[in-house]
Amino acid sequence: MRWLRERALVCREAVALMSDYLDRRLPARDIKRLERHLAECPHCHEYLEQLRVTIEALGEAQPDDLSPEALDELVVVYRRWRDE
Repeated sequence: MRWLRERALVCREAVALMSDYLDRRLPARDIKRLERHLAECPHCHEYLEQLRVTIEALGEAQPDDLSPEALDELVVVYRRWRDE
Protein backbone atom coordinates (compact mmCIF):
# COMPACT_ATOMS: atom_id res chain seq x y z
CA MET A 1 0.00 0.00 0.00
CA ARG A 2 2.91 2.39 0.47
CA TRP A 3 3.19 2.83 -3.30
CA LEU A 4 -0.29 4.40 -3.33
CA ARG A 5 0.81 7.14 -0.95
CA GLU A 6 3.97 7.84 -2.92
CA ARG A 7 2.29 8.02 -6.32
CA ALA A 8 2.80 11.40 -7.97
CA LEU A 9 -0.15 13.75 -7.90
CA VAL A 10 -1.99 14.81 -11.01
CA CYS A 11 -3.06 18.45 -11.30
CA ARG A 12 -6.67 17.83 -10.30
CA GLU A 13 -5.50 16.18 -7.05
CA ALA A 14 -3.00 18.96 -6.40
CA VAL A 15 -5.66 21.66 -6.78
CA ALA A 16 -7.93 19.77 -4.37
CA LEU A 17 -5.19 19.89 -1.71
CA MET A 18 -4.27 23.56 -2.04
CA SER A 19 -6.82 25.05 0.37
CA ASP A 20 -5.78 22.71 3.16
CA TYR A 21 -2.14 23.39 2.27
CA LEU A 22 -2.62 27.14 2.61
CA ASP A 23 -4.60 26.67 5.82
CA ARG A 24 -1.83 24.41 7.21
CA ARG A 25 -4.26 21.51 7.64
CA LEU A 26 -2.55 19.12 5.24
CA PRO A 27 -0.79 16.03 6.64
CA ALA A 28 3.00 16.02 6.25
CA ARG A 29 2.84 13.16 3.73
CA ASP A 30 0.54 15.17 1.47
CA ILE A 31 2.60 18.34 1.89
CA LYS A 32 5.63 16.53 0.47
CA ARG A 33 3.63 15.13 -2.45
CA LEU A 34 2.07 18.51 -3.22
CA GLU A 35 5.38 20.37 -2.99
CA ARG A 36 7.01 17.84 -5.34
CA HIS A 37 4.18 18.38 -7.80
CA LEU A 38 4.42 22.18 -7.50
CA ALA A 39 8.16 22.04 -8.19
CA GLU A 40 7.48 20.21 -11.47
CA CYS A 41 4.22 21.84 -12.62
CA PRO A 42 4.34 25.53 -13.52
CA HIS A 43 0.55 25.66 -14.00
CA CYS A 44 -0.25 24.45 -10.49
CA HIS A 45 2.51 26.63 -9.05
CA GLU A 46 0.93 29.65 -10.74
CA TYR A 47 -2.52 28.65 -9.50
CA LEU A 48 -1.23 28.44 -5.93
CA GLU A 49 0.40 31.86 -6.25
CA GLN A 50 -2.87 33.30 -7.53
CA LEU A 51 -4.68 31.82 -4.55
CA ARG A 52 -2.15 33.46 -2.23
CA VAL A 53 -2.54 36.85 -3.93
CA THR A 54 -6.33 36.58 -3.78
CA ILE A 55 -6.29 35.66 -0.10
CA GLU A 56 -3.90 38.50 0.68
CA ALA A 57 -6.01 40.99 -1.27
CA LEU A 58 -9.32 39.90 0.20
CA GLY A 59 -8.18 39.07 3.69
CA GLU A 60 -11.20 37.88 5.61
CA ALA A 61 -13.77 39.08 3.10
CA GLN A 62 -16.91 37.02 2.74
CA PRO A 63 -18.95 36.89 -0.47
CA ASP A 64 -21.63 39.05 1.15
CA ASP A 65 -18.98 41.72 1.89
CA LEU A 66 -18.36 42.29 -1.82
CA SER A 67 -20.47 44.43 -4.07
CA PRO A 68 -22.13 42.60 -6.96
CA GLU A 69 -19.77 44.44 -9.31
CA ALA A 70 -16.66 43.33 -7.41
CA LEU A 71 -17.89 39.75 -7.30
CA ASP A 72 -18.58 39.82 -11.05
CA GLU A 73 -15.09 41.20 -11.68
CA LEU A 74 -13.49 38.40 -9.67
CA VAL A 75 -15.43 35.81 -11.65
CA VAL A 76 -14.30 37.40 -14.94
CA VAL A 77 -10.65 37.43 -13.82
CA TYR A 78 -10.87 33.79 -12.71
CA ARG A 79 -12.46 32.67 -15.98
CA ARG A 80 -9.87 34.58 -18.02
CA TRP A 81 -7.05 32.94 -16.04
CA ARG A 82 -8.63 29.49 -16.32
CA ASP A 83 -9.00 29.78 -20.08
CA GLU A 84 -5.39 30.86 -20.70
